[in-house]
Amino acid sequence: MPEDGRSNVGRDDLPSTLQRSPEDAQDQFLATLDSAIDQYEGDGERARRTAYASLKHDFEKVGDHWERKESPGPSDERAEKGGAAARRGEGETKGGVDTHATKDHLLDLAARLDIRGRSSMTKGELVDAIERANNRKTAQARET
Repeated sequence: MPEDGRSNVGRDDLPSTLQRSPEDAQDQFLATLDSAIDQYEGDGERARRTAYASLKHDFEKVGDHWERKESPGPSDERAEKGGAAARRGEGETKGGVDTHATKDHLLDLAARLDIRGRSSMTKGELVDAIERANNRKTAQARET
């Protein structure tokens, strides 16, 4: 981070989903991004992936924004692998859906996102349906 304590990347440069998210989510993303830019010597793909990985440890994507998770931890298979395996893209990511959340929590999110047929879905089907609903909500929000 620069000596004046301000971010190299401004809030206006945040991804739209983060612009619609709580300030603490924005702060975490920006702090990690600044650190990763310094470490990896540039604002590239690797720095942004690092910032998202940090964000997904404490926040989950709900519709078109991020919300704090009930308990911190890796959100999906790729985050669990971490390190070199994650950098190589090994493991599956679920776009910010917390695959380790309880089925009850996922059912609650599915209800909030108005996902039909949720009561008969398996946990894996709920994760996939929430990911699709999140993508739709984000696309709709970007259109306005």
